[in-house]
Amino acid sequence: MEQFFRQNLWALALVIAWTLFWKGWALWKAARANSKGWFIVLLVINTIGILEIIYIFAVSKGKRPKELVQS
Repeated sequence: MEQFFRQNLWALALVIAWTLFWKGWALWKAARANSKGWFIVLLVINTIGILEIIYIFAVSKGKRPKELVQS
């Protein structure tokens, strides 16, 4: 695997970009929803976007920040 990434740096760059996009979006949603537990889990565990996608599309559905709900 290491040799593959050495020969194909574009693939490594693509994986990094993919991971950063999903992690950033999931962390943002967890922070806005005040989900401290999810925020820590998403920050610490790296699953190449899989856990982040599950959080965004399954767990955080329907959760809205308290400020928006009370307005």
